[in-house]
Parts: sequence; structure tokens; C-alpha cells
Amino acid sequence: MQTRTLGPNGPIVSALGLGCMGMSEFYGAHSDAESIATLQHALERGVTFFDTADAYGPYTNEELLGRAFAGQRSRVFLATKFGFVRDAANPAERVIDGSPAYVRAACEASLKRLRVTHIDLYYLHRVDRNVPIEDTVGAMAELVRAGKVRYLGLSEVSPQTLERAQRVHPITALQSEYSLWTRDPEDGVLEACRRLGVGLVPYCPLGRGFLTGALKSPDDFAADDYRRSSPRFQGENFRRNLALVDKVKELAADQGCTPAQLALAWVLAQGPDIVPIPGTRRVRNLDENLGALEVTLSARDLAALAAVFPASAAAGARYGEDMMRLVRG
Repeated sequence: MQTRTLGPNGPIVSALGLGCMGMSEFYGAHSDAESIATLQHALERGVTFFDTADAYGPYTNEELLGRAFAGQRSRVFLATKFGFVRDAANPAERVIDGSPAYVRAACEASLKRLRVTHIDLYYLHRVDRNVPIEDTVGAMAELVRAGKVRYLGLSEVSPQTLERAQRVHPITALQSEYSLWTRDPEDGVLEACRRLGVGLVPYCPLGRGFLTGALKSPDDFAADDYRRSSPRFQGENFRRNLALVDKVKELAADQGCTPAQLALAWVLAQGPDIVPIPGTRRVRNLDENLGALEVTLSARDLAALAAVFPASAAAGARYGEDMMRLVRG
């Protein structure tokens, strides 16, 4: 397994991680047995970097990983997130809490669900605009000093917030959506990460499955699939984005790989300090994704991709209005 370092002085992890959110909700029906089999297969293939959050499920995805990795702690680099507070009885309702008291309580709860004594990488999921970032990160830093957390991360923050946080405690990783069709980090975030020595962890590097080329219609989604309400998967936006993916499929065929592998290879080619975490709950998809590590893109290949998929090409916002207000905090 190829490895990468999160930041110049950070931990060494597998060059591709595994995002685990879809194993518990958002993308239709799921099977814990299938997900556990995929998690264990990933470990055997050399994947070490696994990403979850307390809010996924809600509060069940961490338990799933705790069961899957029982007795395997030394082989796993566990990243989890806190900040979203969800009611299990009404999961659609959510608030953000970055208060120091909640930081401590959330960490204790995650440790218990994950069945571990420490978390390797602990992210603030979204910024609480009612709490200074210095206070939130200060409380997170106390967890490091207590031995309950090894490294700190932030998710979907602005360069300015990242700089303020970095003055309180070293930030190891910034998680943000980044892919051929979501290029937001190129607007200052990636530059700030490199200036401050922070690794970038792209989530949804396959555009929530769109860039795999497997989706043909919004009708492909189950009734409870999150993508039914996502602007990029609706109406005319879906049709326009499908045309972009058709071009990616053509380039992938020329390259001798799948569209998913080409899309992941593009993200990996953006720099050695970038560690994508594509999500899947299926072994076959995991194996396909890992094949991207064998795809080498030349400058000419990257230019061809840039020509058919420029930064502003995707149609529609990546989130609905409520969630868009929570990014770049």
C-alpha cells in the first residue's frame, strides 16, 4: 500500500482512506454485515485511514467501526468528528455545538462507541459561529494533553479560521469536499493548508458516486437517499452533469481505467499532501477505488481533464441552502 503524510510532520497513513458515512445512512439501504466485511477487507488490503463521525447514523457508525476493528487497534488510524448534534428520534434536526463542555462530552462518547482509549485524528465537523474557534480548539487541545486524542483537524473552514486555530494548537488535517466537480479548496484553502503545514483530506472525491459513471437517472436512488434532495442530482443539473461524466468515461477508456479510478487519480495528482477518503460499503467498489493508486496521470492527461471538466463546470450547488451556510466557517 502506498502511504502519504498528513502535513510535513504529521502521521503516515494509507494514500487512500475509507469514508464510512454511507455504511450507516444517507445512501439508501445498508447492511452492517456487508459493511464490516468491507472494513476488514480494506484493512487486509493495507488501508489504515478510516473516517467516521459521531453524527453518522446518528451515533451508530462509530459503533460499527468499534465492532469491525475489535482486536485490531494497532493497525487502524481512526478519524472521527464532532460538532453536529442530532436527535435520534428526529435525525433531520441538527444543531452545531463547539462549546468546550460539548467538546469534552462528545470525545468521551466517541471513545466509548469506538471501543478505544484514544482517537487518532479528531475533527471539528463544522464551525459553531456562536463560539470563538480559539475556545473550541483550546478544548480539543486539552484532549491531546490528556492522551485521549493524538491529532486535531477541522472540516470545511475558511483560510482565516484555519490560521486562527493553528495559533492555538497545530492542526494536522483539514477535511473538505474536493473532486473534479467540487473545486472549492482551490479558492485559498489548499494554499493556506500548504503554507501552514496542514494536510488536506478530500471527502466525496467521487462526487457522491456521480463520477463513477454508474448513475443514469435520479430514479436510480432509493426514496431515502440523500442525493434526491441534492441540487446537483436534480432535473437539468443532473442532465448537464451526466454529460460531463460521459467525457470522463471517454478519457478513462483511453487511459485503460475506470471513471472512478481516473477521478481519484486526478485528486491524488493534486499533491502528495492530499489523502482522499472515498466512501463505499462494498468490497468490489473498494477494490476498484484502490486501483486508482496504479493510475499515473501525465501533464497531458491532466490538461485533457481540465479541458473537459474545468473548475466551474458542475451544475448546481453541492449542498442545499441550509448546509451551504455551514461551510467555510
